[in-house]
Amino acid sequence: MLRRRLWISTLTLLAFTGWLLTLAGCGSDDVAGTGPEQLEIPPVSTFVMDFGDFMESTTLAQTHAGTPEVGLGSAKQNWSYAALNVLVWNTVLTVGLAVPAASFIAAFGHEPVFRTDGTWIWLYNFYANDLIHLAELHGRVDGDEVLWTMYISREGDFTDFIWYTGVSDLDGTEGTWTLNKDPGDPTPMLDITWHRDPQAGTADITYTNIIPDDPENGGYISYGITNETPLDAFYDIYKKSADNHTHIEWSRTTKEGRVKDPNHFGDSDWHCWDGELEDDDCP
Repeated sequence: MLRRRLWISTLTLLAFTGWLLTLAGCGSDDVAGTGPEQLEIPPVSTFVMDFGDFMESTTLAQTHAGTPEVGLGSAKQNWSYAALNVLVWNTVLTVGLAVPAASFIAAFGHEPVFRTDGTWIWLYNFYANDLIHLAELHGRVDGDEVLWTMYISREGDFTDFIWYTGVSDLDGTEGTWTLNKDPGDPTPMLDITWHRDPQAGTADITYTNIIPDDPENGGYISYGITNETPLDAFYDIYKKSADNHTHIEWSRTTKEGRVKDPNHFGDSDWHCWDGELEDDDCP
């Protein structure tokens, strides 16, 4: 039987990691290195949104238009307002996705075993919030789709909690993930929808709040990379309780960009910044 209740101390983790993975493939139903072509896990970018261009300076991002005395002055209010909106989502997700994101990223450092029931399984330990967790990622082909299930356990706390599930196409060009909040409150929390075209170099990912009865249920943030010039990246942030969109577009190369937010600016115009992040007239 593949799922094993193996818990090891921090001091022995490194010494026994190889042994643990060997055991993972030794059950009568497990065949390591044989079976159909090995499944590939969708890239990290299908699970973890890129906030890098707006998180380079937390101080700058926290400078809100209307409070120019905090670091920037009035010259960078457009970029600052855009960055603040991104920072809010990044902060919420950093806390809420700490364990599932760590489990997903860690999977790429391990090889799976194939079970005779048609399931590929990745079994490994990972750290999150300074604690050791045991992850068991299942992937199984169902028609023209791959079904994914992540079981996570933590010694003395919870066992085989289904933290998230997913569906992707066989080509790895589109899919979804659905995340639950945590073992203490297994409420559906977040829906992730993603698309990617490796040949064209384009991609998008959307996080949507699906917490039942939450005022922001239906609110979302979308991030995408396009072939548009010169602004080749975007965020679309929808705040459900205010029924308001914040649209952000920028160049990943020059860092120039623009933001549109009817509630904040009082109009439907774009408000721009240049490559130095300073307010600028829009073309």
